Amino acid sequence: MAESTQWALLLPLLLALVLGLVQLGVWLHSRTVAAQAAAAVADLRATGPAAEAAAREAGRRIAAGGGLEQVEIAVDADADHLVVTVSGRAPLFFDIGQGRITERAVLPVERVTP
Repeated sequence: MAESTQWALLLPLLLALVLGLVQLGVWLHSRTVAAQAAAAVADLRATGPAAEAAAREAGRRIAAGGGLEQVEIAVDADADHLVVTVSGRAPLFFDIGQGRITERAVLPVERVTP
């Protein structure tokens, strides 16, 4: 009888640990996907302002393919830097406030001198 009581107390803890590790893996994967989407948008947008629409669409495809939901892409360019921010929601089954993911990619603006 004592052994079944031990398992009754231990099994929920083990299951919570396993589910927590799975959730951590999903969260880390979502961060990686957002970072890859931001880098792809920055690389494509670096070719010029005319490529911004295509760059955003590529970023949305990468983020959606990786499972990110509610994706938002912001592109800010000034004279020196190009900053791309990708935000989205990780598909977590138990969200304790960590489901919102934001990653940035920063590139210097290239200048061609004659």
